[in-house]
Amino acid sequence: MITDSQALALSTASSATAAAYNNAVAAFVGFRANMGQLASAAVKADPGNVMAHVLKASLGMTAFKAAIVPGLRMVHAEAKRLAPKATKREQAHVAALGAWLGEGEHAATRIWGAILDEHPHDILAFRLAHFAHFWSGRRQDMLADVEKIAPFWNDDIPGYAALLGCRCFAHEEAGLLVSAERHGRAAIARDPGEVWAAHGVAHVMEMQGRHGEGVTWIERLSNSWDGVSNIQHHLWWHCALFRLENGDLDAVLRLYDQKIRNLASPLTTAMPDLYIDVQNAVSLLFRLEHLGADVGRRWEELADHAEARVGDTLSTFSIPHWMLALSAAGRVPAEEAMVAALASSDNPVVQDVAIPIAQAIRARGAGRPGETLDLMRPVLGRMAELGGSHAQQDLLELLFVEAALAAASADDLKLALRRAGGRGAPLSTRVLWREAAALG
Repeated sequence: MITDSQALALSTASSATAAAYNNAVAAFVGFRANMGQLASAAVKADPGNVMAHVLKASLGMTAFKAAIVPGLRMVHAEAKRLAPKATKREQAHVAALGAWLGEGEHAATRIWGAILDEHPHDILAFRLAHFAHFWSGRRQDMLADVEKIAPFWNDDIPGYAALLGCRCFAHEEAGLLVSAERHGRAAIARDPGEVWAAHGVAHVMEMQGRHGEGVTWIERLSNSWDGVSNIQHHLWWHCALFRLENGDLDAVLRLYDQKIRNLASPLTTAMPDLYIDVQNAVSLLFRLEHLGADVGRRWEELADHAEARVGDTLSTFSIPHWMLALSAAGRVPAEEAMVAALASSDNPVVQDVAIPIAQAIRARGAGRPGETLDLMRPVLGRMAELGGSHAQQDLLELLFVEAALAAASADDLKLALRRAGGRGAPLSTRVLWREAAALG
């Protein structure tokens, strides 16, 4: 019987096919830039292997790009055609992909969870569920998944360092900072190139205000990032946040141009509108302008990509970022078009949360802070449903506190401080919150 790297049966008679599939899964789990090419290579190695098709389409779905979904449906259709000859586990993967393409990620995570109940070593089901839980704001589900399967893993199973990296991040997002750092450092000790663990520990340092240590952590580990995907831009974003707290705005702008949004780099040119890269760029430019920095014309290329994504709601957390880019670049007609397009979405989170925030960003751009507050106030408690980490969600909290300061609304300022006060270092020590903390 042919098995994958975690000793799970694969419906193939070819060890070469299994090797190609294993390489592609390892690349996905390890955030390698060539994961897509390796997934395509796995399909080419054996067009009859159902899991190769599942992997290829699943990786496509993680790009959160509506324009490519029709092509992914075709890949899923081929996987579904092959499914009757596959194992029950593989058939469940086909069903999960179909649910993701149809009902959405919540339906898919239920199937991945059932797979993990029977096959706790299924690293593809685990990693896809981890991804989907995070980007739909289900932090407790992210934690529950990793704690459910962790007892079944050890150093003898390939991918254990990656599991520890996920455990680190899940613990950090649940507020378990001490255990998060322990798991993250354990992962790095096994594999210095385990970028999700590096990322999780960076989050811990951000929450604890360990800015200088955070810079050192990222700069030291960056030597192990050869071949890593765009997640490295996000790690440099964390480094920029650390430097921002130290008041070095020139260094932050250099990081933006050289490491975070280098328009000439192969990673950026290959996917210039990748959701996580746009989130990094928009949130950093917002923070820099909030502190009085001149960011020049950097908003313009982001606004160009935002205009091209009007109507694409697959990444709910990206919606406020697209809107901020359009607003900063003065693209009023495009702002109106984006809000109008959001209204046609059947995603309740888009309807209930993203639309009010998008409208609030329009009001902010028009100089109406009171209206910004009125639109955001009812959805403050649901913003996490858009996805994103505590550190990323801080952008939305800053939008609200900025409006409270501009409107001189003492009650809203107190509300903002109460919400932010329970996360991270004391607000009085955080450069973007000092003014609000002093007044509140």
